[in-house]
Amino acid sequence: MYFAALLARTEDGWEASDTELDDVETLSDLTELARDASGDDDTVLVFIEQEDSWFGVVRVDGEEDPRIYVSQGQAAARSSYGEILLTDELLGRDPGDTLAALEELVDLDGTEDGEPDKDSPDGADSDASDAVPAGPVGDIAILADLGMDEKELLSLEADALGQIADALGASEILQAVR
Repeated sequence: MYFAALLARTEDGWEASDTELDDVETLSDLTELARDASGDDDTVLVFIEQEDSWFGVVRVDGEEDPRIYVSQGQAAARSSYGEILLTDELLGRDPGDTLAALEELVDLDGTEDGEPDKDSPDGADSDASDAVPAGPVGDIAILADLGMDEKELLSLEADALGQIADALGASEILQAVR
């Protein structure tokens, strides 16, 4: 189960709205959705959460490139919405590496159907586990100027989005759209 919301910072404070991500297929789509939620060059935060598995925050400030934080990289990688956030740039990968990985699929060996890779010591596909870090990924200072420092962000677990909203002074607004 997913929860997604937009939090726009205006002159009057924070405004929240829940949002559907059905038409969002790329980070560009998500960024455009965030920009549409803001009348000016206000800061907009996109919150995405999959139960207690992982959460992500995308920050859009006007026309600047979006800043992204994902709490659990590998958990998010198993999610269609998480894959949107886990860009090659965020993961420090060369986009050519993705193309090379796709080309390797031409030489399938049977392990693609969920069978463990017998060459790997733990039976797992070592390329998949190396590709995305298990823990936090992205800009840990994404909320520092808004009231939540890096240490607080990294320590969040249950009800992370509620705790972030509380630090921003927007917990009632977020709760209203939940």
